[in-house]
Amino acid sequence: MADSATTTLRRVALIGNPNVGKTTLFNLLTGMRQKVGNYPGVTVERKVGRLDGDPPIEIIDLPGSYSLSPKSADERIAYDVLMGHLPGEAVPDLVVCVVDASNLERNLYLVSQVMDTGLPTLVALNMTDAAEEAGLSIDTKKLEEELGVPVIPMVASRNEGVGKLKYRMRQQELPPTAERQWDIMPVVDEGLPYLVDLLTEHVHEEGRRIEVLQCLTNDAMLAYWKDRAPAFHAAILEERSRLEGLKAPYQQSEIMGRYNWISPVVARVVSRSRGDSEPTLSDRIDAVLTHRVAGPVLFGLLLLLIFQAVFTWATPAMDLIEAGVGNLGDLVRANAPASMFTDLVVDGVIAGVGNVAVFLPQILLLFFFLGLMEDTGYMARSAFIMDRIMSKVGLSGGSVVPLLSSFACAIPGIMAARTLANPRDRLITIMVAPLMSCSARLPVYTLFIAAFLPTGAVLGIFTWQGVAMFSMYLLGTVMAFVAAFVLRRFVFTKGDSSFFAMELPPYRMPRFRQIFWRLIDRSKAFVVRAGKIIFGMSIILWVLATFPQSDAPEAIVAEQAALSEEKAERVEGLVNGGVVRAEAEALIENEFTDEALAIEARLAAWQVERSFIGRMGKFIEPVMQPLGFDWKISAGIISAFAAREVIISALATIYSVGDVEEDSPLLRDQLKADTYADGSPVYTPLVAVSLLVFFVLALQCMSTLAIARRETNSWKWPAVMWLYMTGLAYLFSLVIYQGGQALGWG
Repeated sequence: MADSATTTLRRVALIGNPNVGKTTLFNLLTGMRQKVGNYPGVTVERKVGRLDGDPPIEIIDLPGSYSLSPKSADERIAYDVLMGHLPGEAVPDLVVCVVDASNLERNLYLVSQVMDTGLPTLVALNMTDAAEEAGLSIDTKKLEEELGVPVIPMVASRNEGVGKLKYRMRQQELPPTAERQWDIMPVVDEGLPYLVDLLTEHVHEEGRRIEVLQCLTNDAMLAYWKDRAPAFHAAILEERSRLEGLKAPYQQSEIMGRYNWISPVVARVVSRSRGDSEPTLSDRIDAVLTHRVAGPVLFGLLLLLIFQAVFTWATPAMDLIEAGVGNLGDLVRANAPASMFTDLVVDGVIAGVGNVAVFLPQILLLFFFLGLMEDTGYMARSAFIMDRIMSKVGLSGGSVVPLLSSFACAIPGIMAARTLANPRDRLITIMVAPLMSCSARLPVYTLFIAAFLPTGAVLGIFTWQGVAMFSMYLLGTVMAFVAAFVLRRFVFTKGDSSFFAMELPPYRMPRFRQIFWRLIDRSKAFVVRAGKIIFGMSIILWVLATFPQSDAPEAIVAEQAALSEEKAERVEGLVNGGVVRAEAEALIENEFTDEALAIEARLAAWQVERSFIGRMGKFIEPVMQPLGFDWKISAGIISAFAAREVIISALATIYSVGDVEEDSPLLRDQLKADTYADGSPVYTPLVAVSLLVFFVLALQCMSTLAIARRETNSWKWPAVMWLYMTGLAYLFSLVIYQGGQALGWG
C-alpha cells in the first residue's frame, strides 16, 4: 500500500497566453473527468479536471492571459488564484506554463511573472512542430538553464511529450522556486524594500515583490488592499507621487526590465534556419484571407456556405427524428388508456420536447463549423478581418470573439466579454450580443422558412431557403453593429478609446477528435439546459392550453352527433348487405376519417381559444395584430420568453390538442392549413417574414437577461437591453408587414 503522504491530492494550475494549446493539453490530461463552474464570488468560469495516479492531481485550467498585470476579469482571476486572493481557493502546488515555441519571447514574459510568484513552475514548450516549420530551433536544455525551471518540449495536438509532462507533475519533489533574474530601473528599485516589508503579514515572501509591482501600476490591484492593508495602500500612493515628481517612467519599468532579460535569453537559445523575411505558409495564406477587400468577401461567402449547409445537410437526420417522435407519440397513444394524463404525455411532453429535439442536427452542424474555424486558426482571422468594420462603429476587434460566440448562444458570448479590458467596450458588447442569431433561434427560422418560403435555386448553388437563413443571421449582425454605434455615440460617450491587438496563430489541420468531444459537450449542454426548460414549459403550456375545461358548443356537438348517426346508418346498411360488422365499422371509420378529424380540430381550436393560454394571446392580440400575428402566435411569443425555442413547443401544444389520429399532420402542415373565420390563411409568407424578423431582434430569453444582470451587477442595463430590442423587433416587423400589405404582398 502506498504511503498516505504520496496520495495527497496535488493541485496544478495550467496557465498560458491565448492560442497556445492550453485547452487541448487540459483535455488530454483530464479526459472527460472535468467539471465547470464559477470561481467563488465572481462570474468567471472555473474549469477543473482530475488526473488519476499517485499522487492524484487536480488540474485547474486558468483563463488565457498575456500577463499577470491584469486588464480584464479573466486575467485578474488568473493572478488572484496564483496569489491566493480568492477565498476558499487554495494556492496551487505547481504551475504549468504552456508556451508557444514559435513565439517564445512574448510567451516568456508571462513565464517570468509566474516564476516571480514563488510557486514551483514547469514550462510546457508546446507547438514545437510549428516552430520547426517556421525555421526555428530551440535548445531546451539551454533554456532550462537560463530559466532555472524544467522545460518539456511537446506537441499537445499529437499527444507528443504529454507523458513526460505527467511524469514531472507526479514527481514527489516539486521543482525548486526559481530565482529572479531580471532587474528593474534603480529609481523604482530603491523604493521596493519598504513596500515589500509592509506586506509581510499578508503575502508569502516570494510573492511580495510582484504584488508591489502590480499595485504600483494598477489601480484595480491597489484597491484590493485599501481595507486589508491601509498602510500599504497609502505607501503605494506616496511612492507613485515620488516617482511622478522624478518623472520616472515607473509604469513601464516592469515591462522594460523583463524584456531586457528575456530578449538575450531568446537570442541564446533560439537559432533560425532561414531569414525573418522569408514568408511562411501561414503568411502566404493570410495574404489572401486577410486582404482588405478579399478577406471580408471570402468571410461572407464562408458564412453563407455554412448556413446553407446547416439548412440542407441536416434534413435527413431531422426527418428521422421527426418520424421517431411521431411514432413514439402514436405508440404511447395506442398502448395507454384514453385519459387526460395520456394527452399530457403525448401532446405536452413528447410533442413539446420532440419539436425542439428535431433541430439538434442543425445546432450540431453550426457548432461543428465554428469548431473548424477555431481549430484551423481562422476564428482569430475573422476577428482581425472584422476589426476594420468594428472600429467604424466604435468597437475594437476584441468584441468580435464574444459576438461570434453569441452565434452559438448569447450567454457564453456575454461572458466572453470579460476579456475586454475597456469597460465601455465590454458593456456595449454585452448590450448588443443578444442581437446575434443564437442556436435557440435556429428552430424558429427553420420551421417558418421551410413552411412558407420557396425552395428554388439561386445562382445554381444556393436555395432561397438557405439565402433566407443567411439573411436572418446577417440582419442580426448588422443591427448589432448599428446598435453598438448608437450606444457608443449617444449613451456611452465617456471613456478612453480602445485598440485591438491579437496574435494570429499559424494555420493548423483541425483536430477532429477534439472537435467531436467539443460537439458532445456542447450538445449535452444544449439538451440539458434547453431540455429542462422545455420539459417544464411543455407541461405548463399543456395545462394552460387544456384548462379551464369548457363544454363543447352546441353546433359542434350537433355536428358530431349527426356524423355518428350517419356512420351508424352506413354500418347497418353494410351489415344488412352481408358484411361482417367489424369489417363494416372499419370501412366506415376510414371513409369518415377526414370529416371526424376536421370536427375534432375545430373542437380543439375552440377549447384552446378559451383556455388560459388562449386568453393571454387574445389579451395582447390587438397589440400584435398590426404585425400580422393572431392570438396563437401572440401566445407563443409570450411562452418564448422562457427560451426562444419554446415557441415551437407552444405552437405544437396549441395545434396538437385533439389531433389523435395516426395520420395527423405535422406542425408545419398545421400552420399552413390554419385559417381565420373568413377562410383567409393565418400564416402567409409575409406573416412568416414578419415573425422571423421579430425573433431576430427581440430578446426572448430570460436566461440571457439573468446572465446580463450578473455580468453588469445591475438590472438597469438588462432592462434597457430588453426594451430597446423589443422596440426594434416591433418596429421592424410593423414596417415589413404593413409595407408588404400596402404593396399587395399580403
